[in-house]
Amino acid sequence: MEKILTLGIETSCDETAAAVLRDGREILSNVISTQIPLHQKFGGVVPELASRKHIVNIMPVVDEAIRTAGVELSQINQIAVTYGPGLVGALLVGVAAAKTLAFALKVPLVAVNHLEGHIFVNFLSAPELEPPFLSLVVSGGHTALIKMNTYNEFELLGQTRDDAAGEAFDKIARVMNLPYPGGPEIDRLAKTGNPDAIDFPHPKVADFDFSFSGLKSSVLNYLNSTSMRGETVNNADVAASFQRAVVDSLIDKTIDAAENFGLSKIVLAGGVAANSALESSLRAACDKRGLKFFYPTKILCTDNAAMIACRGYYQSLAEDFAPLTLNAVPNLNFKGAAQ
Repeated sequence: MEKILTLGIETSCDETAAAVLRDGREILSNVISTQIPLHQKFGGVVPELASRKHIVNIMPVVDEAIRTAGVELSQINQIAVTYGPGLVGALLVGVAAAKTLAFALKVPLVAVNHLEGHIFVNFLSAPELEPPFLSLVVSGGHTALIKMNTYNEFELLGQTRDDAAGEAFDKIARVMNLPYPGGPEIDRLAKTGNPDAIDFPHPKVADFDFSFSGLKSSVLNYLNSTSMRGETVNNADVAASFQRAVVDSLIDKTIDAAENFGLSKIVLAGGVAANSALESSLRAACDKRGLKFFYPTKILCTDNAAMIACRGYYQSLAEDFAPLTLNAVPNLNFKGAAQ
């Protein structure tokens, strides 16, 4: 049987990425052009600058992905692209490139939900992984618990009611004057701090939803009040205590959901999956309860096109293709509809 080559394209935020996969799970190339140096001086992603940089980078990145894969562009069987959620200008660059290539090559186009892509990246790190399982998706814009029944059947069990965990990390890092991106800086600083030094509240909401706005406010109040009293702030202790509160909340909900739905496998996904405390603590919690834990390699935690190609491959098996009139949907939610 002929092998299927999928070209994946990802431009939802500030990473211009392209990848080629063989039969959905074998990575032939995974090229990522980051814009972190461009946005670092602004303390966060500037949407207009991100869009312009994607325009410059998109075709060279695609060319490099094809060349690194050792294939010809004419051999590509289908093209998968992120169409949401994300920054509208950034998404439009990737969608336009994918539609143009699909039209020129006369191959099918697959529209991929970025959040689903994050879950599917675990299939690339763990060839033995199969549904059903529970996935904790934690990124800068999203925090959700998703039950994956089959490759194309999902249930959203809970999500954040306000700030995403990654967003909370970045906001606290910014207030503490840590470099962008803030999440990795909090993780680095927390390694030298005492997680029990400050009693920040552990967010508690009903069911399997999350909330981090109250915790964020508590940290901000602590920093302000300590400064007003003229006391020295121990940034390492603040980072460690804040991170402990976030991680504990994520793990408590995840373990409860797995036990409630009788799931024996837990998958961690999203940019915040790269947080060392979250990975080690969730692994320990799974080991304690006899649950199997799956975790992507570091390079696959952040935004990349291999995850988009993988998700697109399984959509193509279900003949879930998109028309060439496809448009970006920046506020796309997990179920595939705009919020």
